[in-house]
Amino acid sequence: MLVDKPVIQYGVEEALQSGVEDIILVTSRGKSAIEDHFDVAYELESVLERRGKAEQLEEVRRISASINLASVRQGEPLGLGHAVLVTRHLVGEEPFAVVLSDDVIDGARPALRQMVDVFERVGGPVIAVERVPVDEVSSYGIVAVDESVNLGPGVHRIIDLVEKPSREEAPSNLAIIGRYILTPDIYPALKETASDRTGEIQLTNGLRRLLTQRPLFACEIAGVRHDTGNKLGFLKAQAYFALRRPEFAEPLRRYLETLDVKIAATDQR
Repeated sequence: MLVDKPVIQYGVEEALQSGVEDIILVTSRGKSAIEDHFDVAYELESVLERRGKAEQLEEVRRISASINLASVRQGEPLGLGHAVLVTRHLVGEEPFAVVLSDDVIDGARPALRQMVDVFERVGGPVIAVERVPVDEVSSYGIVAVDESVNLGPGVHRIIDLVEKPSREEAPSNLAIIGRYILTPDIYPALKETASDRTGEIQLTNGLRRLLTQRPLFACEIAGVRHDTGNKLGFLKAQAYFALRRPEFAEPLRRYLETLDVKIAATDQR
């Protein structure tokens, strides 16, 4: 839970706010609770109504009524590229978005909506990127871009993608983050992409193959991203989103100030 709702709900809400109503959840064995969370839950609604929790009740009803939900099991954890592949029969021949819910992005405009606007303008797949410190590039897929092509602020034409390069080999510090708008031709590209040394099909490698057939574009997202997939990122996200809630902000600030005093006192010893 991130403050008071599952991390995946932030991603689903971002999709809804961006105009995407058909949602496919890629899950695995034992993850049926994720699907249940977005289903109509009469028992939960009844409990919330009895307890007078009108705001939570409205949120539950709004989400279940707003989305057309489907799910598919990945079976084995064979990489992000494989997770995209298993959606092929549900997506069909339409452009589609991929949202990695561990990346929670808070912006004045939803991150996915920013990308949809770029997609509609450039007419090709769009990959979300963020500038990261040079010493962190080896933790990400990194894009090389054509600096001579002017597509507007924060939008780039991609000329190469490299999965987790060393600091010396990284072509830039533009790191791929958990948002993609893709076209159906990614599926045959992924089918032809070999597994890496870990046995996984990497989406970055599939996109690199697709790049030989059509232009790809990068969009620098305007907003604050938290990687809740690692412990420190999750803790930062908890503090960030709690401080944005009026009922939590001031009490949490006061509590954090007391921690600062204790840490300072410990350091002085």
